[in-house]
Amino acid sequence: MTQPRKGQASREGTVRIGTVATIPAVLRDLGAEPTEVVTEAGFDLKLFDDSDNVISYATRAHLLNVCVAKTGCRHFGLLVGQQGGLSSLGLMGYLVQHSPDVESALCNLVRYFHLHVQGAEVILTQEDGLAFLGYSIYQPGVEAAAQINDGAIAIAFNILSKLCGPNWEPTEACFSHQKPRDLKPFKKYFRIPLRFDAEKNGLFFHVRWLKKPVQQADPELYRLLRKQIDKLESTYRCDFAEQVRRVLGTALLTGHAREDEVAALFSIHSRTLHRRLKACNISFQQLVDEIRYKIARQMLEHTEIGLSQISVALDYSDTRAFTRAFSRWSGVTPARWRIEHRLTRVMTAPD
Repeated sequence: MTQPRKGQASREGTVRIGTVATIPAVLRDLGAEPTEVVTEAGFDLKLFDDSDNVISYATRAHLLNVCVAKTGCRHFGLLVGQQGGLSSLGLMGYLVQHSPDVESALCNLVRYFHLHVQGAEVILTQEDGLAFLGYSIYQPGVEAAAQINDGAIAIAFNILSKLCGPNWEPTEACFSHQKPRDLKPFKKYFRIPLRFDAEKNGLFFHVRWLKKPVQQADPELYRLLRKQIDKLESTYRCDFAEQVRRVLGTALLTGHAREDEVAALFSIHSRTLHRRLKACNISFQQLVDEIRYKIARQMLEHTEIGLSQISVALDYSDTRAFTRAFSRWSGVTPARWRIEHRLTRVMTAPD
């Protein structure tokens, strides 16, 4: 099995400032001075004046980490996400809002999310009568991952509430991080069953909601928005290997990561997939290993999920096969890696 390419793993993601536009207001609500906090994080408060300003994914994560440290609020990301929604997503948000039904709206969200964020992806799956809308970070080494995921789930909750209407009833909210000491903010906001140390972050809800028409959607405005966003995407430069990376995380976790299955997502034959990746100087197996390694590190560091569960989630035949692969990539066993990185996180965590 090949080793993930370090050069590819270091690719820097970006994000529109609109995702965290409410940070100054949340800081004020918590009794902190926004200018002081964002300046300490190496930020300029003027960046918040335009929601279309773009910053690096790592910079946004660092800002959240500093906000948590300065306010002492361990659910800061959740508070930021609670005030977000379709309006946070700019042009893409308007397209989603005017889609004909919930399923097409969410498909548009998944399809065009890379125009809003590069460093994470939105996931939409259906199985056994349940739909799942999730959020997955693929930018490696991100600070405050739990804060980002909490905020993303809150935004997803708001988006689905808007699209489905006031009677929308999700069945469960899942978080990949450990159970927080204080559950009250989560229980108060979501008012549904919560599951922590989950394999993925997101919301489960019944598939019947996908067929619900979006109220007050404007078909003509939708057509114009679709035309405009397609034009915007045509100027977006992203190599084919990066596009495959974006879908592989979901494909692995849903058990559909065979080469022919991934090729089908791009409406091409597996031979064409192989040829186009070769032109990018990378193989399909290298990408699979890269994404497996990324997801494994996230699960080891941020959850209490056992090695056997991680092995199953990443489609290994058994725990020994997963341990051998991970040891080749990192130089240590997954158990040892978890201990070392948990210790580092404890030593560097804010007081």
